[in-house]
Amino acid sequence: MSASLLFSFVIGYFVLLLVVAWFTSRNSNNDSFFIGNRNSNWMLVAFGMVGTSLSGVTFVSVPGTVGDFAGNVHKGFAYFQVVIGYFFGYLVVAFVLLPLYYKMNLTSIYNYLQKRFGTIAYKTGALFFIISRTVGATARLFLVIFVLQEFILKSFGVPFVVTALIILLMILLYTFEGGVKTIVYTDTLQTTLMLVGLVVTVVYILNNLHLSVGDAMRTLTDRGYTTIFNTDPKSGGFFLKQIIGGMFITISMFGLDQEMMQKNISVKTLKDSQKNMITFNLVSAGVNFLFLLLGGLLYLYAMDHGAQFTQVSTDAGTKMQLLIDNKNVIGDTLFPTMALGMMPQAISIIFIIALISALFPSADGALTALTSSFCIDILGLKRRTDLTEKQQKKLRLTVHLTFTVIFLACIMIFYTIGSRSIIDKILDLAGYTYGPLLGLFSFGILSKRTLPQSRIITIICLAAPIACYFIKQYSVQLFGGYQVGIELLIINGLLTYIGLLSISKKAEIVQQ
Repeated sequence: MSASLLFSFVIGYFVLLLVVAWFTSRNSNNDSFFIGNRNSNWMLVAFGMVGTSLSGVTFVSVPGTVGDFAGNVHKGFAYFQVVIGYFFGYLVVAFVLLPLYYKMNLTSIYNYLQKRFGTIAYKTGALFFIISRTVGATARLFLVIFVLQEFILKSFGVPFVVTALIILLMILLYTFEGGVKTIVYTDTLQTTLMLVGLVVTVVYILNNLHLSVGDAMRTLTDRGYTTIFNTDPKSGGFFLKQIIGGMFITISMFGLDQEMMQKNISVKTLKDSQKNMITFNLVSAGVNFLFLLLGGLLYLYAMDHGAQFTQVSTDAGTKMQLLIDNKNVIGDTLFPTMALGMMPQAISIIFIIALISALFPSADGALTALTSSFCIDILGLKRRTDLTEKQQKKLRLTVHLTFTVIFLACIMIFYTIGSRSIIDKILDLAGYTYGPLLGLFSFGILSKRTLPQSRIITIICLAAPIACYFIKQYSVQLFGGYQVGIELLIINGLLTYIGLLSISKKAEIVQQ
């Protein structure tokens, strides 16, 4: 497949995004950027959020996990345990958190912490969001940029850092003015193209292997690819841990995340926003299952075209590899290798368009949300009466550009570290960075106690993830072989909650 042809489609796609951005950002102002003038269509938001929540990581990494190994068996559809947890988590967001945000008429959801506990808790929450979203978004960006680099731009002799810079400049250009107002429309376009790519690839493989969906599921089951539930209580993948952990990941990474909530609270009414959440929840579960089916089909397709599993010895012990031209493609490289090297040209083009469609929704929203949170929560832009609208806009654009530079630096760190399956890294990192947010919001919602105006709040929120790191590292030795997995987020949130409880006091009763 010609790299030049693929690159021309990338450029054409970007031009289309710029056209959409130009139409949607006309007459935009700061409210357009931050909350879309609170006039977004709930159906567009719901559909666009599918792309944002899935991202390039789901598109590339989730299919790759199906044939990966946990011990001596395939992981199969085990990721769907987490998806079940997501389903329950979205219901909590819709019927517990959204009513709270609408009742308080928030632009930044971290204003809740200010009204509940004061400025220090508020800025601490915003700080942890900025750290969490920066790490998560750049990990997702890294994966897709890596694919574009390896399969397209590398052949032109373009260094990875230049590829990353080009992609970031593309995102910066079409979000610079319109913010949320633009993203609602571009995410809808991008989600459509991503899902088209998913469905077309599934249909092509089924036809190529002469299988119906039922035949494919039976074949995958016979080969051990469709197992969902892990029943080993000591395993990091135990189904109860995965479901409960998935629920709290959704509550934290979605309900306590300014990027995701920024789009929800841009909808005109609470009722419409809740309809958006329920619709998105159902569609997202179905799409995730389809990605797992695609993963199983990709492994069948690879083996039908000469790939084979081989056991190799390494310093860390023996492990299984799936070799194609002496290259191991288990994990994140499976789908790109199949689509760009072993399928017809039309599928390769559809894959690239779908991949960059999966890239942009997660990246553009993160960049916009980080800019919003830093401007509103850290700099207090909405409270700055000394600045004109024009001066506020100039400051916002400066922050937007600064976060683009920070994104580039983080992407290069991930490039240096590398990873076979980035989705595991993202869930792991989320356990550390979102835990303090979970603890802060839970303490505010579940208790009526107050916190002192002291930096000890920040210290507690920093200490909890550090303690969690050591708990995770030594859990097998400390707890008789028990492995801490996705429940790390819950442990982190609980430690934060206990720490806050220890410094809290009863709320004073105001006499009427």
